[in-house]
Amino acid sequence: MTITNTWKVAQLDAYPEYEGTADVVFTVHWTASATDGEYIGYSYGSQGLTLDPEATFVPYPDLTEAQVIGWVHDAMGEEQVAAYEANMAKQIEDAQNPPVINPPLPWVAVAPAN
Repeated sequence: MTITNTWKVAQLDAYPEYEGTADVVFTVHWTASATDGEYIGYSYGSQGLTLDPEATFVPYPDLTEAQVIGWVHDAMGEEQVAAYEANMAKQIEDAQNPPVINPPLPWVAVAPAN
């Protein structure tokens, strides 16, 4: 199957007022999940944003989740985004093919299934 990665915004931290502008976002708390059929990988974190006075300001009520996730990815850089997604893919791989198992103790009788 194909792995599908989904990034979501869990919370935004904003200054109530920054240089005459209201509700200026400076930190994004995010979650990311990867799914492959019934298997899932998960990650979460927070990303600080650099306040760029040259950038076009988007008022808080006009923000979209896609836009904010774009800021997170830009701030992280492609390598870090790829590292998080690779880690989630590894979680899925380990769930599909566990690297460690816990077989029953050979000297303990296994109860028959009903």
